[in-house]
Amino acid sequence: MTRDERIKDYIMKFYYACLLYAIVGFSWGAVMGGVETFRNFVQAGAGGPSDLIVLGHTHINLLGWVEMAIFGSMYYIVPKIYKGPLYSYRLLKIHFWMHNISLVGMVLAFCIAGYKGGMILLHGNVADIKPVEAPYMEMVGIFGMFVLLANIIFAYNIYMTVQVAKGRRELPAGEREEASAELLPGMPTSVGQVRQ
Repeated sequence: MTRDERIKDYIMKFYYACLLYAIVGFSWGAVMGGVETFRNFVQAGAGGPSDLIVLGHTHINLLGWVEMAIFGSMYYIVPKIYKGPLYSYRLLKIHFWMHNISLVGMVLAFCIAGYKGGMILLHGNVADIKPVEAPYMEMVGIFGMFVLLANIIFAYNIYMTVQVAKGRRELPAGEREEASAELLPGMPTSVGQVRQ
């Protein structure tokens, strides 16, 4: 499989993840709105701990469905616009896995905190909610930092793709030789060099 084929394969993984998150997010919203017991649980804690379940829903939709579509599209479109190669296949893979694993961890932590806090709100002492939620909210913060780092890796990869296409930078050493064998005439291979 060529570098270009591997990149296209990962671009499709972004789209497949997008579709999966869309199905999960839309189904989750339908259950929250349509199943009376679940709706009552979430509404009973409105402004409180069970709102964290709603935050899990919104994060799966925004950081999953929407961002995955944007990432896949930009990884495909930007190299086409600039008629150059994607800067780094390796960064593309790191971005994909870091973002997805961190997003799932974040959403699970939101939901566990919301469920446990909501159960205490319904059956226990309100003062006990924050200590129960705290470790899960710390996990949300940690996973959120990894999602942010994945987004920074994405932005760097896109920025460097444009810089390579403009002849200002070179591809990473480990990817340069394989990529230049696949480039079309007129596409930049490195700083100041154009394939003949």
